[in-house]
Amino acid sequence: MAYEILLLAVSALQRNALRSALAALGIVIGVSAVVAMVTIGRGSNAKVKEQIDQLGMQLLTLRVGQDTRGGKGAQIEAKPFTRADVEAIRLFRRELQVVAPVASQPARVVLRQANWVADITGADNDFFVAKQWSLAAGRHFSGHEMQAGKNVCIVGATIHQRLAGGGTAVGETIRVRMLPCEVIGVLRKRGQSGLSQDDDNIVVMPLAGYQRTIQGNVDIQSVIVLVRHGVDPSGMKKRIEELMRERRGIAAGQADNFHVLEMRQVAEAMASTSRTLTALLTAIAAISLLVGGVGIMNIMLVSVADRTAETGIRLAIGALPSQIKAEVLAEGVLLAVGGGLAGIVAGLILAAVVCFWLQTPLVVDPATVVIAVAASCAIGILFGYMPAARAAQLGPIEALSRE
Repeated sequence: MAYEILLLAVSALQRNALRSALAALGIVIGVSAVVAMVTIGRGSNAKVKEQIDQLGMQLLTLRVGQDTRGGKGAQIEAKPFTRADVEAIRLFRRELQVVAPVASQPARVVLRQANWVADITGADNDFFVAKQWSLAAGRHFSGHEMQAGKNVCIVGATIHQRLAGGGTAVGETIRVRMLPCEVIGVLRKRGQSGLSQDDDNIVVMPLAGYQRTIQGNVDIQSVIVLVRHGVDPSGMKKRIEELMRERRGIAAGQADNFHVLEMRQVAEAMASTSRTLTALLTAIAAISLLVGGVGIMNIMLVSVADRTAETGIRLAIGALPSQIKAEVLAEGVLLAVGGGLAGIVAGLILAAVVCFWLQTPLVVDPATVVIAVAASCAIGILFGYMPAARAAQLGPIEALSRE
């Protein structure tokens, strides 16, 4: 009996193929939107996790000025950090792995006919340790180069590509502003992070040389601190804040003219934002599923009205109302499930294209596919029930008289 009802439902849908396809189109759009949004969201979450791993959960960054993230506070003039401040932080040697003073500013770099504006950074080898940033080619600074401030540099992947193209810049002499600087290393590509436009758009020089030739003073703008594993970064953050308030002569009740950025807090905020955005987009996409269900119900009501005479004849020759109801309901379910399967394929293709464009991993969740199919079945039953019930309520005489 179920097989016969299924065959009748398929036959009815084939008689009006265009109308059936248009009815299923709403489900295709709805399911594809949901599947695409969830898949893209998972890929974005994976990308955020990768960026978080690059930031490092044990990383603290001490910066001059107030924290203006989220629009809170206003940037105030504050004196830069000094070498003495860095050495004072290094006294926490039992809790800290490395302490890296950093100074930076943008400048144009030139190699032969190629030129590009880069973030010129003065630092030492501890900078690479704190950032967990390895070399793709070349070497790190030697002790003599850091101490004497030699004109050598290590460039990021973006700068290497812009200046050297398909070749290698290691061993070449580039000009930073008007200063000749030998490239001794190339950093591994990291890509765009959650905190900057492009991490790889960087040229790192020994801090002493940068301060003497580029900056013109011994100011330090920030200090990157890598806390040892097993030590609470939040507790270490408070200790550094207390130390800096004391060293910078900030009295009780006065606002700090510096701030310590804890990467764990940044990571949690990034992950939370990504999850919220994914949930919002998925909820918006799910609305189209309801619209698709309403479309199926409308088409099925029209279909039942068009087949009034046929329904009356079948009832007159012995068909049961429950059989009529089951057939119409089967039509709705077939439309919804067919549209759902097509929507899954379309959604995965769309997600693959978007993930490729955004350079995020394609993460397909089998549970999403199963839920999409289940949702399609539920929509077919929910929105197909009213037309099916209306068809089953027709009596043979009433149906024939209407026609």
